[in-house]
Amino acid sequence: MAGPGPTPGPSPSMDPDARVFVISVAAELAGMHAQTLRTYDRLGLVTPHRSPGGGRRYSPRDVALLREVQRLSQDDGVNLAGIKRIIELTEQVTALQDQVEELTDELERTRASAEQATAGVHASYRRDLVPVRRSTAVVVWKPRR
Repeated sequence: MAGPGPTPGPSPSMDPDARVFVISVAAELAGMHAQTLRTYDRLGLVTPHRSPGGGRRYSPRDVALLREVQRLSQDDGVNLAGIKRIIELTEQVTALQDQVEELTDELERTRASAEQATAGVHASYRRDLVPVRRSTAVVVWKPRR
């Protein structure tokens, strides 16, 4: 009989935010004990959604985060407070990247709108007017009385 190998993860086609796994399944997928998931929830490391009855429901994204917590703790020796800060900063970076993307899209739309408005103004110019060279002559105007 083969020893325990890597636990298969959720299907790649599954919605990463679907709240589908009960704690026992999420623990198995993450390769942890269910009590560890409860502890991580209590510490605010991985906060699953709750069912109407109060049971924890984990998403594939939560399971991936549990695996990352385990990797940081076991492989990199990061303590739980450090892991919590890493998670917070990662979420902040993601939110800022999303905001930059939204602002970039808005800027592109605004530029396109400005170019279209400028083209409309240029198209409205009268064609019977012709530019005249500027003169350096001084003209004195005196009003008639």
